[in-house]
Amino acid sequence: MAAPDRSPWSALTGGVALAVRLTPKGGRDAIGGIETLADGRGVLKARVRAAPSEGAANDALCRLIAKAMGVPARDVLLAAGATSRVKRLVIAGDPPRLIAALEKIAAKG
Repeated sequence: MAAPDRSPWSALTGGVALAVRLTPKGGRDAIGGIETLADGRGVLKARVRAAPSEGAANDALCRLIAKAMGVPARDVLLAAGATSRVKRLVIAGDPPRLIAALEKIAAKG
């Protein structure tokens, strides 16, 4: 598990914010664990097969995260970073349950 100050997620009212480093055209859809960026921020690594054109990779990322966390795709929204590799997602739901799911996902990666 990541140290609390390096954690890529944080609780919000009614959900969780998640920092993700996305690799489009990554050959497969997968979540790869936690990485620390050069500036010290923690991010969850993810890769998708989709190309970064017309939002296809962002949509694939939202579906991948939703499936891994067991929430409907409509509950995962891209909040920032539409054209960047580092993105901020907001996942609607019960924060303690969502954080537990994220910890489990990160431990697998």
